[in-house]
Amino acid sequence: MPVTVLPLENTPLGAKIQLPDGCSDPSELSEEDFKDLYDALMTYSVVVIPGMEDLKPESQWRLTTMFDPTCDQTGKSYGHGKEFRHQNSVLRRDGMTIPDQPQVQVLGQGQWPAGHYGMGELNLRHPTHFDFHDKPLTDQEAFEEDKTRFYRWHIDSALYALSPPVVTTLLGIHVPPESRKQKIHYDDTGDVLEVTQGATSFVSGANAFDLLSEEDQQRALKTTVVYAPHPYIFISPARATSDGLTMVSDGKEMKFEDLPPWEESKIKRLPLVWTNPVTKKHHLQVHGCCIHQLELPDGTVLDLEDARKEVYRMMRPAISPDQVYAHAWDKGDLVIFHNRGVWHSVTGQFKEGEKRLMHQCNIASGIDPVTVL
Repeated sequence: MPVTVLPLENTPLGAKIQLPDGCSDPSELSEEDFKDLYDALMTYSVVVIPGMEDLKPESQWRLTTMFDPTCDQTGKSYGHGKEFRHQNSVLRRDGMTIPDQPQVQVLGQGQWPAGHYGMGELNLRHPTHFDFHDKPLTDQEAFEEDKTRFYRWHIDSALYALSPPVVTTLLGIHVPPESRKQKIHYDDTGDVLEVTQGATSFVSGANAFDLLSEEDQQRALKTTVVYAPHPYIFISPARATSDGLTMVSDGKEMKFEDLPPWEESKIKRLPLVWTNPVTKKHHLQVHGCCIHQLELPDGTVLDLEDARKEVYRMMRPAISPDQVYAHAWDKGDLVIFHNRGVWHSVTGQFKEGEKRLMHQCNIASGIDPVTVL
């Protein structure tokens, strides 16, 4: 039996994958079967392979590299390290590195005994909006009324010096029970999206592009996003909007002269729209929290506050409840997402004693994404 692709029902994106009979490690797929998996990912943007709780970190890393021949295949370069672990980075507490497979990060919540793939005792912390949003929920709202937020809509990427990964693989090893529900309230519309605790939410950049007016589409196709140098350090003193799309512009960002040393040539200038290599669809792909400027086709340059307002205007329709796939984790789910075709966000918060353990892998690409007009 070849790879079987089962589109998810009643969701705007996503598919479930059944591996061929006898295959328990997707990094060992034949060339033909892997092409089916690759095409499914490019078509559905997020694919889920269940029953992978025993997948070894080395296999997860190898699988991740298979989606991008241009990324480093030796394991010596993988796109995190100093940039993400800097003491001022907003990402510094979001994961720990497996010693023998440093391309794979351990994420989660709670204390875990020593011995997980050679690691010492783990004290993991699930990222929550309390530390990042300008006006977080109250404890009453979050822990008594089970309200939650999209933490930060983003693309996995250093966005300085390194090119965005093509894919991210995310493995659920220990996950909270699916029965626990939390509710995301949209402040501007009053809509409510119910998600399982700790769900990972995805939206399609292709759907986001399709939701734009024809005029906005034509302009977006020729617009360039300029990201700040060391963007996760740049934004560290600032706080995000309540939907996690971008940052509140109140002058709290770190001044460029106070950032770690940076080079103009390493600042990432990426197209606002990235073209899917298989479907040829255009995807609106932007990390709204990390932008610094927008360069419009007519030569106009929008600086920080106006750039944020403009990408917010374009991004906001795409996170409406009917556009979001919120993945409810089961033990052993291996979620592979097209990092150049979706945005994603952590959701949820955990109470004292609640635990989660996950493995994440993404590798910086050897080339930047492009817009094919």
